[in-house]
Amino acid sequence: MTPMCDPLAGVAGWPVSVGAVGVTSPEATLASTGPLDEPLPLASVTKLLTAMAVLVAIGEGTLELDDPAGPEGSTVAHLLAHASGLGLDGARLGPPGRRRIYSNAGFELLGGLLAARSGIPFEAYATEAVLQPLGMARTRAEGNPAFAAVGTAGDLLALGRELLAPRVLTPTMLARATTVAFPGLDGVLPGFGRQRPNDWGLGFELRDGKAPHWTGRRNSPRTFGHFGRSGTFLWVDPDVGLACACVTNRDFGPWAAEAWPALSDDVVATFGRRDS
Repeated sequence: MTPMCDPLAGVAGWPVSVGAVGVTSPEATLASTGPLDEPLPLASVTKLLTAMAVLVAIGEGTLELDDPAGPEGSTVAHLLAHASGLGLDGARLGPPGRRRIYSNAGFELLGGLLAARSGIPFEAYATEAVLQPLGMARTRAEGNPAFAAVGTAGDLLALGRELLAPRVLTPTMLARATTVAFPGLDGVLPGFGRQRPNDWGLGFELRDGKAPHWTGRRNSPRTFGHFGRSGTFLWVDPDVGLACACVTNRDFGPWAAEAWPALSDDVVATFGRRDS
């Protein structure tokens, strides 16, 4: 299909000095703008890499979703789904499974648990299990497993293709990870306020019926992914067969909350499957 217009043209008007955005189908990149190979901080998009590593470990039998992890009564699944009761920096704010409380500390615990169970440093495990198989050669999962990775838009597109047509994960595992975990939990989606419910999968934030949201109105409720404070995101919409990745050198703020949904709507309108 030849697009009638360039849905990425507006990126040139974003208030960033470096911005790279790409769109991919399960097979190949469909459009891009900016330096796809320039590594930039991924911030909380790091959590997608950590979740992928944990899910691979579960598939290998190194971990189980029901393994105790975090505060009493919490499991690996609770930590992945921000349902452990731990606050952003580790304070216990409630019992597991009661509220959706966004937690960097939970992902730090997951990284430590994975290293302890596998006998391999978290960074090495994530590299061997996720980055190398997907050809994400310019991404480094170093430091804090909640927010410290550095990577490129091109590598995020490779991750998007995996999530549209999984090879590293089994389709069954991906389906479970992108289904609501602990349904019905309310909570705050950082940057977009309280959501009722604030649905999350196993490491993947789910669009569902959330409003406002950082994806577009044309994105299907099945869209999943993550955005980062550093001005980065990856969304995957299986209903339209697309993934869209973005890295910038400007922190998330009102500019992004306005620009990203508009971009996403243009991308889906231009490249989305017409049979969806």
